[in-house]
Amino acid sequence: MAEEENQSTKLSEEQPLPRTYGSLFGPNGDRKTTWPELVGLTPEEAEAKIKEEMPRAVVRVVPPNHFVTMDYRTDRVRLYVDSAGKVANPPRIG
Repeated sequence: MAEEENQSTKLSEEQPLPRTYGSLFGPNGDRKTTWPELVGLTPEEAEAKIKEEMPRAVVRVVPPNHFVTMDYRTDRVRLYVDSAGKVANPPRIG
């Protein structure tokens, strides 16, 4: 029985298990998650720039004083616009 424990310890030391806890994007974790440079643009312009970097993104425009759900989605980017229809806050994944 002690021999089995030694073998399992040996395996875990030789090949560590992949750790993905806290990583939203796996091996591609260096992806951009926020776009501060888009503040002041129209939602259409901002969406086009986001789609260049993240083609599968689901972009949602949020008008002023509207409620949104608190769930977190790695494929969604919300564009909060002001009363003039321009992006008011830096868009980010979530």
